[in-house]
Amino acid sequence: MTSLVDTNVLVYAHDPLDPAKQKAAVTVLRDGLAREQLVLPHQAIVEFVSAVGRPRKDLGGAPLLERNVALLEAEDLIVRFPVLYPDEAVLRTSIWGTLTYQLSWYDAHLWAYAEVNGLDEILSEDFEHGRRYGSVRVRDPFLEAADEIHELPALYEAP
Repeated sequence: MTSLVDTNVLVYAHDPLDPAKQKAAVTVLRDGLAREQLVLPHQAIVEFVSAVGRPRKDLGGAPLLERNVALLEAEDLIVRFPVLYPDEAVLRTSIWGTLTYQLSWYDAHLWAYAEVNGLDEILSEDFEHGRRYGSVRVRDPFLEAADEIHELPALYEAP
């Protein structure tokens, strides 16, 4: 089964503020790469660079990754994974998906990559888990991570 990876999977792989989702994202990417079952849309790489480079309040205004590191990570993604680029069929299918499924333009565009290229599923937390859109099923790889109990680390060792 070949899966299309959404931006959130790429971002969580670099986000230490949610260790459960980070672990899930790293596992999905590592295992999918080893089995040669993951494909990235060009859109996810573009959005990844933007998302990880944006200042974050929860990091005191710092981004997840400095710009140069984010760009090197993007280049690494291009080297390691097959990348799909938009064409007329993807754009027209995006329009159809927006109208038919009431998806946002960006989600419809992501779905269109999978639909046009005959991919089995999209890995994303931004769609309805388990739902089929055309011939593509959506799987949220973070559902199990959301159920994990997060314990705060101790600030000091007890005597």
